Amino acid sequence: MSEFSYLHTMLRVGDLERSVNFYTGLLGMKVLRRHEVPEGKYTLVFVGYGDEASHTVLELTYNWGVEHYEAGTGFGHLALGVPDIHATCEKLRAGGAKIAREPGPVKFGTTVIAFIEDPDGYKIELIERKPR
Repeated sequence: MSEFSYLHTMLRVGDLERSVNFYTGLLGMKVLRRHEVPEGKYTLVFVGYGDEASHTVLELTYNWGVEHYEAGTGFGHLALGVPDIHATCEKLRAGGAKIAREPGPVKFGTTVIAFIEDPDGYKIELIERKPR
């Protein structure tokens, strides 16, 4: 048993409400908490599928006045499991999400994946996980 636990991933975003709407409206996450820090000129919004005590969550950080970030080459992607990847992609496309890679098997494997992009261009991998 590890002494560590994975708490959250933080992404810097250029338009906080647009990003909150994407993660809550299209991906079904809930806003868990919001923290304004006027002296630091930033706002944090934590979103996720369950409370922070038992789930890893996503921290959206908005530095006031910064509208764009370069993602760089070190960041890879976030990953979400979905029961029906084709239906999920169609629903997300209808909601305005950019499908960066259509559903299909991973290269040299059989796992079915797709990639979407959030409003700031961060990649999100969808991995099909059929209900058991």
